Amino acid sequence: MQYDSVSVLKKANVYFDGKCVSHTVLLADGTKKTLGVILPSSLTFNTGAPEIMEGVGGSCRVRLQGESEWTNYGEGQSFKVPGNSSFEIAVAEGEAYHYVCHFG
Repeated sequence: MQYDSVSVLKKANVYFDGKCVSHTVLLADGTKKTLGVILPSSLTFNTGAPEIMEGVGGSCRVRLQGESEWTNYGEGQSFKVPGNSSFEIAVAEGEAYHYVCHFG
């Protein structure tokens, strides 16, 4: 899959000492997305706007704010995160989770 007719911000978004790296992509209609990878780690992200995380490679475990159970996600699967919330994500050793983050 690919996005056509987009602008890409040159500077990467680097979080958690390089455990998560993404690039911002702006579509012709003004929609903003990030394309990135999370390396083996356990991280907590806070959200401002609602997000949909679309897995495009690898796998991870996710626990949304207020939930007690972890859910596994892999390539071709997505999970939704409410705005003004948070989620924990864990990627196992030897793995990398590739994603597209859709905002709004």
